[in-house]
Amino acid sequence: MIALLGNLSRDLQPGTPPRTGGGPFHGARALQRLRVPARIYARAAEADRAALFPPLISLGTPARFVEGESTATFSFSYDGDVRTMQVEGLGDVWRPSDLPELPSTRWVHVAPLSRHEFPTETIAALARTHRVLLDGQGLVRVPATGPLRLDDDYDREILKYVWVLKLAVEEAEVVGDPTALGVREVLLTQGSLGSTVYYGGRSEFIPAHALDVDPTGAGDAFSTAYIVARNAGFSPPGAARRATAVVASVLSE
Repeated sequence: MIALLGNLSRDLQPGTPPRTGGGPFHGARALQRLRVPARIYARAAEADRAALFPPLISLGTPARFVEGESTATFSFSYDGDVRTMQVEGLGDVWRPSDLPELPSTRWVHVAPLSRHEFPTETIAALARTHRVLLDGQGLVRVPATGPLRLDDDYDREILKYVWVLKLAVEEAEVVGDPTALGVREVLLTQGSLGSTVYYGGRSEFIPAHALDVDPTGAGDAFSTAYIVARNAGFSPPGAARRATAVVASVLSE
């Protein structure tokens, strides 16, 4: 069993209706193809439940809505792999008391949309009994409305409790050398080029094939597919190769 925790988002693009986004939704897109035991815990304002939660439920993985007070909202566009994002609203903070019971769960994918959502004490509570994959957005994204900003003003102690850290290229530029972070496994996703896995003092590049599609959610799908493969006994490079294939399937739908 694996679990995925995170806030849903309301994603706004010019000329289209608002869409459901966030790690729980895009991770569920990967789980729809993998068909393994999993559970998703997705949070948003109760007022947005009717709009944002049904698209997640329709993907088939058991999911529980966690009532919140606010909904993360973003407006964005892509130019190839380059994303321009505006933060319109911030999501809720997950405190240790907000964490669900996760029996028979070894791996947990924590999918923050901003640095404030999963503080160190919450990740530490999860790490007592689970292996945690943390998305690097939870380190470097500044929790403020306006143009999306990244900086390195995060609590370094949080990394002690992270088993896998997933970083996009722009996040890696902020946190620095992946091998110096003290995390067991670091995944550096490089868009259509592929990814690099750092583990046990080694690194391996995993190539991908470029696809002429909207890449929104690729990182969340990659992270979810990666921990599913690791839970099944794959090595870190093997899990990254498996995740790369799953992402290609998700983006091609």
